[in-house]
Amino acid sequence: MTAVWDLPDFDQHEGVHAFTDPESGLRAVIAVHSTKLGPAAGGARFWHYADTGLAVTDALRLSRGMSFKNAMAGLELGGGKGVILAAKPGDTITTEQLEAFGRAVESLGGAYVTAEDVGMSEARMKVIAGKTRYVSGLPVASGAAGGDPGPYTALGIYLGVKAAAKRGLGADDMRGVRVAIQGVGSVGGGLARLLAADGAVLTLADVNADKAAALAAELGADHVAADAILTHDADIFSPNALGAILTETSIPALKAKVVAGGANNQLATRADGARIHERGILYAPDYVINAGGIINVGLEYLGHGDEAEVKARIARIPERLDQVWDDSARTGEPASDVADRIAQGLIGR
Repeated sequence: MTAVWDLPDFDQHEGVHAFTDPESGLRAVIAVHSTKLGPAAGGARFWHYADTGLAVTDALRLSRGMSFKNAMAGLELGGGKGVILAAKPGDTITTEQLEAFGRAVESLGGAYVTAEDVGMSEARMKVIAGKTRYVSGLPVASGAAGGDPGPYTALGIYLGVKAAAKRGLGADDMRGVRVAIQGVGSVGGGLARLLAADGAVLTLADVNADKAAALAAELGADHVAADAILTHDADIFSPNALGAILTETSIPALKAKVVAGGANNQLATRADGARIHERGILYAPDYVINAGGIINVGLEYLGHGDEAEVKARIARIPERLDQVWDDSARTGEPASDVADRIAQGLIGR
């Protein structure tokens, strides 16, 4: 059996914790990558994995990404991630499991701060908050920082997509720019609505084909099958579903000149960042472009500023992307490697 610290995605993590609660059926992993800049903040996701090893790998990769994301966003937070295992696809998490997860978070004494991710919601965060102080993404008053991070993530990605269109396509606005969006949930759907208002030509896809079709009808967009969107003929491919979709096999089939989206861990391996770079495709590193949500819930937890401050910080996402792309152009390194190098410097790795 391979020890956790011998796994390929173990990256000097400060802690990897496995939790079970027989009464509720909870099985969860909390990975704390770094607390160098502050408590390890990162959402909890509820998901079914084909085997438990994949859940641990996901927690390791996502927590490392959160360390880099929070550092690049200038937040006084480290990086962590919670993964709650669903027994089978389509399962719904129970109140008892949420409470058990809250107790697990509390047992870490503030080393990890949780919030929403895939399969979670403000209402579920409220249940968790009944068992731990170390939670964010809770309902807040109008004008305050906090609440559902999804719209803020979508806003940051929208600004990043526009910056990428200007950089990679020479487009001063989004009118007529063809964008293929993979995943139309809270984030991808929010992005689609913002781009549609700017006159972008959208093609949508989701594993829930009916959801993609309904949003396409609302926005006057096209929709295709989920397995066709990555190779769709578009100017920009925007992945906003699950990660590891940019691979040795899929990258050569990309038709887009730009990849800019909100999915975490889009690159299956570090080498895939070099593959995109070698193809001359402009890549927006995921943890730089998708920081809007953690900026929102991070400032909520830290008690720094209001909604206006959140939006002001999100507005700086294009500047950080330009910094990465400028350095990539100067050094010839892939944008993904440049972003990693900058983030690692910020957290002292």
